[in-house]
Order: sequence, then C-alpha cells, then structure tokens
Amino acid sequence: MKAIGIKQPGGSNQLQLIERDKPKRSKGDLLIKVEAAGVNRTDILTRERDTDTPENVRLGVEVAGTVAESQADSVFKVGDRVMGLVNGGGYSEYAVLPENRAMKIPDTLSFVEGAAIPEVFATAYQTLFWIGRLEENESVLIHAGASGVGTAAIQLAKQLKNAHVIVTAGSQEKLDFCKNLGADVVINYKEDSFDDVVLKETNGRGVDLILDFVGASYWEKNYRSAAVDSRWVLIGTLGGSKIESFEIFSLMQKRIQLTGTGLTPRSDEYKAKLSQELIDRTKSLFESGSIKPIVDTTFTFENVKSAHDYMEADKNIGKIILTL
Repeated sequence: MKAIGIKQPGGSNQLQLIERDKPKRSKGDLLIKVEAAGVNRTDILTRERDTDTPENVRLGVEVAGTVAESQADSVFKVGDRVMGLVNGGGYSEYAVLPENRAMKIPDTLSFVEGAAIPEVFATAYQTLFWIGRLEENESVLIHAGASGVGTAAIQLAKQLKNAHVIVTAGSQEKLDFCKNLGADVVINYKEDSFDDVVLKETNGRGVDLILDFVGASYWEKNYRSAAVDSRWVLIGTLGGSKIESFEIFSLMQKRIQLTGTGLTPRSDEYKAKLSQELIDRTKSLFESGSIKPIVDTTFTFENVKSAHDYMEADKNIGKIILTL
C-alpha cells in the first residue's frame, strides 16, 4: 500500500511516499481504507524526533474512511463510514483503528470533514470539560483561536455551555473567522496586550478558564488574565517551554489550578472513553450544522511536504487535511 514515511528525522524535505505492507488488524480493531487524514503538530514532532529506525516511523494520528475489515460481532460493518484516532499510521492507504475509538461519520459530512474532527474536537473537549471543568455561562480565554483546536473549542464552549468566549489570534482574517464561529471578544495579540483586554472585558475579575497553546512567552499575561479559583490548561509550548523566574506563591494567592496535558500519549482506554463521549454529545450538533469541522486546505498525499510547510508557517484557519 501507499504510505508516507521519512528518510531521516528532520525537516519536511525528509518526507517521502513509500510502499508498505497493509497493516493487520488484531481482535477489537477495524481495518480502515483511508480516504482522508488530518495533519497535526504532533506529526511534525514525530517527523523531527531522533530515531535509529526511521523506516519504522508511522505518521498520522487521525483518519476518516470506510471499514474494510471488522469482526463478525462488531457494530461496525464493512463499508461503514468512520473516523477516529489511530496509534500512528494514518498517512497510509489503510490504517488500524481500535473499534472502541471509532465514530460513525455524521451523514451530512464528507470524509474530509470527518478527518477534521477526531484530534482537535477530542482535544478541545478534553481540555474544556474533563480538565477545565467549564460550567454554564463561565468565561474562557482560548489562545490560537483560529487553529484546529481553537476553532473546535470556540464552538464547543458556546454550544454546550453558552460560555463567554475570548480568543487571541494574529490577523484580522483569523479574528473575523473566530467571531463568526461565536467568539464574544477577539484580540489581535500583535497589536494589543491581551491581558489588559481580558481584565477590561471581565471588569477586572479575569477568566474562569484558560486554554494555553503558547506557554512561556504568555506566562505573565496569562497569570494576570486568570481569575481567583480559575483553571489554566497548558496544551502546547509554541512560545517556548522555559520561563526565567516565577513566584510559585502567586498561584496559591489566586488558587489557580494549573494542568498540563496532551492527547496523543494518553492510554487507549482514555481515548476510547473520550471519543465515545465526544460523539454522543455532538453528533446531533454536527448533523444540524450547529457545530462544524473547519477545513482550511486539502493536500494530496503526494504533496505532504507542502501540507507540513503550510502548518509550520501558521497559515491555516482550522484543519489541514491529506486526501488519497
């Protein structure tokens, strides 16, 4: 089968189209004929990670396609349209998907739209509700609002909890897009100090929840933006992972709960429970169009280098999808 591999760890120029054996499914798995796969920053990290066996690197953590093989007693039958999180190997013609993580693609959505759901909506759902414990009418600050996770988080926060959503982004185009998705306040972090705007919009109180993709460079401003008894969830470190100094007691003063998280390293059981709760809560919203996957651009498998370059240039609003 056709797949994307790497020559050596490094830049996007190391990506290559290769031939691999079709994967064999184990008990409890589905074999999926992949129609589309999502591109994620974890794929870039996997591409760059040092390894002595580059030939074994399996890129891609989310797919959409049709069931090619299933167990006789499975609720999924051959030909069913499904999407879900895989343990690598999504950049392939065929991929193995644990059945308890598989989600049927809503009838109103295409394969490309299906591939834009599993990773970003699961990450957004996890950080907003499982970790961030967002409650009805609370306020949330979402950084990188136009990213895949950002666009998913805006919609989930508004539709499921009617939250007061404040987002940051770096261009007017991205801010306008976030506003159209339901964001109440949009901040251009290149022009305004977002913590000043947050305090103004919340009458000096700060927000109940922060979804932070940036890390070190936003540390002090995030602290100022956080309300007493707030939750602060660290999802990424786009702005660096080291801070020169920080007064730990300040977290105690505001009683801030600071949590770091990541989805890809989580257990199979965790991902399965998250996937099923996500689709149970959102299936009708996807079908009605109240929530929608945001697809920025599609690239063919042959143009995977361009897809990675596009993500690293931070050009996308929503998801980047590879199609077969």
